[in-house]
Amino acid sequence: MDRTDGSLLALEGVSIRFGGLIALDNVSFSVGAGQIAGLIGPNGAGKTTLFNCVTRLYTPDSGRITFEGRDLLKLRPYQIIQVGIARTFQNVELFGTMSVLDNLLVGYHSHMRADLLSCALRLPWMRREEQRARAHAMDVLELLGLAHLAPLPARALPFPVQKRVELGRALVSRPKLLLLDEPASGLAHAELEELKDLIRRIRSQFDLTVLLVEHHMGLVMDLCEHVVVLDFGKKIAEGAPAEVRNNPAVIEAYLGEPV
Repeated sequence: MDRTDGSLLALEGVSIRFGGLIALDNVSFSVGAGQIAGLIGPNGAGKTTLFNCVTRLYTPDSGRITFEGRDLLKLRPYQIIQVGIARTFQNVELFGTMSVLDNLLVGYHSHMRADLLSCALRLPWMRREEQRARAHAMDVLELLGLAHLAPLPARALPFPVQKRVELGRALVSRPKLLLLDEPASGLAHAELEELKDLIRRIRSQFDLTVLLVEHHMGLVMDLCEHVVVLDFGKKIAEGAPAEVRNNPAVIEAYLGEPV
């Protein structure tokens, strides 16, 4: 696929249905390299379904999804992180009994070369690799303000902190594209400004492209440079935040009546 337009992720005519329910209906849009883009819409619009298609948890019935020109639909789910895509989930998916540090190390596994025999023999090169992984994970925890929590079990932490741990697990994989599913859920108003600053900082420090699903419209309009709107599985608007905010179709989708 020609990437002269600067797009990193591109969806072309993506559709998927579950029985009689059309979850995504011929959805097309692209995310430019280095952007912070938002994917919004009312509940049931298809936002998380779209994330699941990109990360290969679902296979679309039709359409094409490419990343850096590579056809993602030819990959298995475990290969998605290997090509440079990481995500967080709407409902936190951590290993509750494992420490915060170990949860991050799970996210680093795609960069590890050690096999079962090497681990059993504790070969010197394997120990050095493990030390590098731990150092990298601690650097990420430091950036997120979580280094002091490294030895604690993840389930002992409040929900907003668990969401930040999950973000750390995504970041240690050194992704090129970070998919954030409702990163502001459970946050107090004062914490939203901190979240905006954090996302901008990690975009810069990790040279990331970010696509986020979020219901908090203030955060989306302040943070995102490009916004895509879904409603009942269809794309109804796309553009700069100011354009989207004033689009009659978007207002109708959220308020339930034409303007």
